[in-house]
Amino acid sequence: MRRTACLLSGFALLTAMCMSAQARDSLPRPTFHVASRSRGTGNVGRATVHWGKWLAAGSAVAFSVMGAHEHSRSNGEFSQLLTLCRANNDDCLLGTDGTYLNPAAEQLYQTSIHFDRRARLRLLAGQATLLVAAGLFIADLTHQASGPENKPFAPLKVGLDRRTGGALVGVRLTF
Repeated sequence: MRRTACLLSGFALLTAMCMSAQARDSLPRPTFHVASRSRGTGNVGRATVHWGKWLAAGSAVAFSVMGAHEHSRSNGEFSQLLTLCRANNDDCLLGTDGTYLNPAAEQLYQTSIHFDRRARLRLLAGQATLLVAAGLFIADLTHQASGPENKPFAPLKVGLDRRTGGALVGVRLTF
């Protein structure tokens, strides 16, 4: 699982990187749209990035909510185990192999572990899709000189400093 998460995060970082050869090329390139504009298909890559960023952000939120739900289920099962142990300490004796001697206590513990693993997987998937969403948001900024049209916070201006190759972030507030 760690290997998959590392690969996904590496892919997200690579898709968002701007190569130095790309930054030096400031001449506009001619684009030829023979019949795709007339059919309304437009630039498929731009549309994929434009709408994919919102899909990835929504997926990150969904995975995080599912992870929180599984975590609360794990906590509920473990709370039942603690209640069982507090009621009668003999119910929580461990055997030589490390398992609970009481089958009900062992079942509560195994169920708690099961939900905890599910929560961990969902939270890792949420983090991976959040990285993908961040990469897609950055990629969408490069498609238009003024940035994407659907920025939720309009006074925020993000740009590229051509002298240093760094990012410029600014906020304009009117009173």
